Amino acid sequence: MIFACLLSLTAFSQSRPSTASPRVHIMDTAFSIPELGRTRRIWVYLPDGKQGEKFPVLYMHDGQNLFDARTSYAGEWGLDEFMDSTSLPKCIIVGIDNGGADRIHELTPYYMEKYGKAEGDAYLHFLVKTLKPYIDAHYPVRNNRKNTWIGGSSLGGLISFYALMKYPKTFGGAAVFSPSFWIAKAIYKEVIPRLKKMKASIYFYAGKKESEEMVPDMLKMLELVNHRPNIHATAVIRDEGKHQELSWRQEFPLFYKWMTENRK
Repeated sequence: MIFACLLSLTAFSQSRPSTASPRVHIMDTAFSIPELGRTRRIWVYLPDGKQGEKFPVLYMHDGQNLFDARTSYAGEWGLDEFMDSTSLPKCIIVGIDNGGADRIHELTPYYMEKYGKAEGDAYLHFLVKTLKPYIDAHYPVRNNRKNTWIGGSSLGGLISFYALMKYPKTFGGAAVFSPSFWIAKAIYKEVIPRLKKMKASIYFYAGKKESEEMVPDMLKMLELVNHRPNIHATAVIRDEGKHQELSWRQEFPLFYKWMTENRK
C-alpha cells in the first residue's frame, strides 16, 4: 500500500509542469557518493555574471524542493525566482537531493536508538571532499571559507550546524532552519569543545507552530554559541511559522540578506 502511494505521488509530481528558472540546471542525475556507495542528483543555480566574475557558494540539502514544483514533495522554496529578481549580490546555489529512505541516516550525525545508523559524517565528507572540489573546478566560485555557506531545514538544519562544527575551515556560515536537535541531543555536549575552532555566522530560524521542543532546543543551542568571539549568531522566531516548505520559503530572502551582510 505504501509503495503504491509512493508511485502515485511520483506520477503526480512528474505530471506537474517544471517551474525551474533557466538559470537552474541539473549538474548530474547520478553524481557518485563514493563515501556511501550511492549516487545523487545535483542542482546548480548559476547567476548571470560578467566575464571572469566569481560568486560565493551556498550548499543546500533537499535539493529537489529548492527550485522546481515538479520535483518537490510539499512545495518548492522558489530560490531561483528569488535569485532572479533580487538586487542583492548573487551567489551560486548547489542543491543536493536527499536520499529518500536514507535521508534520516545521511543527515544525522549520531546513532539513533529508534532509527539506527547515522551517516552524517560520511555525507559531509562527500560534500566537502568530493562535491565541493568538483564545483570549485567547474564553476566560477569564490571557494574560500567566508564565501562557502551551507543550509537546510529540519534534519538539513541539523546537519548544516554540524558541518560548522566538523569543518570550521570550510564553511563560513549556515542557514539553520527548524533544526532537528531533538534527534541528536549529544550535539549540545559535542559543540562545547569545538567552539574555539569554529568561526562562523549562523542564522537560526524556528516557528512557534512547530513541535513544542523546536524553539527551546534552538534557543539552547543559541545560548551555547552566542557571545563567542569567532561566532556571530542570530535567532528568528516566527509566531506563525510551521514545519513546512512554505515557511522556509518565506524566510529564505531574509536569511539571504543577512548572509550578504555577515560574510566574514
